[in-house]
Amino acid sequence: MRLDRMLSNAHAGTRTQVKKLVKDGRVCVNGERAPHSSLQIDENNDTVTIDGNPIVYEKYVYFMLYKPAGYISATESSHEPTVMDLMPQDIRGLFPCGRLDRDTEGLLLMTNDGPLAHKLLSPKYRTEKEYYIEHALPLSAEDVQRIEKGVVYEGVQYRPAKYKRISDTACTLTVCEGKYHEIKLIFSSLNNHVDYLKRIRMKNLKLDESIKKGSYRTLTESELDDLKEENS
Repeated sequence: MRLDRMLSNAHAGTRTQVKKLVKDGRVCVNGERAPHSSLQIDENNDTVTIDGNPIVYEKYVYFMLYKPAGYISATESSHEPTVMDLMPQDIRGLFPCGRLDRDTEGLLLMTNDGPLAHKLLSPKYRTEKEYYIEHALPLSAEDVQRIEKGVVYEGVQYRPAKYKRISDTACTLTVCEGKYHEIKLIFSSLNNHVDYLKRIRMKNLKLDESIKKGSYRTLTESELDDLKEENS
């Protein structure tokens, strides 16, 4: 791997910034000053430092993004802002793991780890996703029973969801499918309407409410271990 790419992937700066670091003689590889930024290195075995401080290369990165409304969960769009606009621009292969609707807020895992994303999103693994919901009308006991047994709407079957009441017009639902507009369509099947929707959990990963909307942080080791843990 080229030295400048390794440094930018390790968040040492943009390609332009790390090239300047090398040019200024601040980057060393195995104790020797790097001659140029295009130097080929072994990112797993060579020791790279900036001003004497070691740089750790990670093949995969994992971020918790607090997605605000108004952004689409895509890597690119010609006419709408995407969640990629909120993330570092120097990480190769970064993408949203799953999707949230444009007007939906909350937890979105951003990574470049394709194998993990596949496990989390595959229907085979039935990864739980929990949402906080504010809805237009109170739910009857019959409504709740239908949600917990699974509903059919416009010819589509939706698996049973776990319901937790918060108030007459607020609740959480936990689903394990992730079908298109699933929560909104479940409520439509009840002749109800979702006024506000926020994802608060994906598997064991809970939204960190201390993060401001539109901001992100790196996952902790324990959070990542929980995500990678096989479903029981």
